[in-house]
Amino acid sequence: MNSPRFGYGTNGLADLRLDDALALLADLGYDGVGLTLDHMHLDPLAPDLAVRTRRVARRLAGLGLDVAVETGARYVLDPRRKHGPSLLDPDPEARARRVDLLLRAVRVGADLGATAVHCFSGIVPPTDPGPAPAWDRLADSLSPVLDAAESAGVPLAVEPEPGHLLATLADFHHLRRLLGDPPALRRLLGDPPALGLTLDIGHCQCLEPLPPADCVRAAAPWLRHVQIEDMRRGVHDHLPFGEGEIDFPPVLAALAATGYRGLTVVELPRHSHAGPHHAATSLPFLRRATARTPAAVPAGSGTVPEGSTP
Repeated sequence: MNSPRFGYGTNGLADLRLDDALALLADLGYDGVGLTLDHMHLDPLAPDLAVRTRRVARRLAGLGLDVAVETGARYVLDPRRKHGPSLLDPDPEARARRVDLLLRAVRVGADLGATAVHCFSGIVPPTDPGPAPAWDRLADSLSPVLDAAESAGVPLAVEPEPGHLLATLADFHHLRRLLGDPPALRRLLGDPPALGLTLDIGHCQCLEPLPPADCVRAAAPWLRHVQIEDMRRGVHDHLPFGEGEIDFPPVLAALAATGYRGLTVVELPRHSHAGPHHAATSLPFLRRATARTPAAVPAGSGTVPEGSTP
């Protein structure tokens, strides 16, 4: 059984220079970092991105840190609209800006040797008559990104996000079907396709019908990236460990039992004002929770079949 490999998200260290943030995480003993591409940390829109990426790659290698590339920066594309424009924007030119950001993230991920590149769908535009047009835009927008990710050998890990079009594990499977990723094709091809899943443990507690540990088992075949924090049922608020309702030992045991080898990244973006403190306290908490994990559940045991989530 594998032990989880823990990272910390730079979106929770926004007041630190990237070089200082990486050094801090290495000193604290983290295995890696969730690197959010943003104006203060490897700006994806500034000149000489490839040169700056190579510099970060050398720094990561020197510190012994693995990396996952995350694309959840709030205002990197639009200074007035949080997470705008999205892949669901009715304006094709606006959608193209988000697609371009994700294509840049894939190139960065390939150059850094990232475990995954993360993204999410966005909120359904208020002008849409229903969700169907948004699903069509999402599938169309992700197609070139998935092609690029497959060519680069980097999984694209889509995150179910509360309040977004793609909010749950069931929504992720709906996207898979739209993109033509049926189980029969997966069995025929063997190797997993570029489309994967980011599972946020707090989001499972917030809104999934299954407990978080069962969500991990249900998501295992598609799991490419994990984010972790505490949270309460029905409230989308990323909390430091111990301030929410999640029972972490069963979650970490389920992760280990699945054989997942990517990073499990602490995500506390609203706590950057105390980022070094939370980075220092989060890793000991997770290690203690790992040491208290119940007896391992064999991989595949108790897995919830695809489509059983409402």
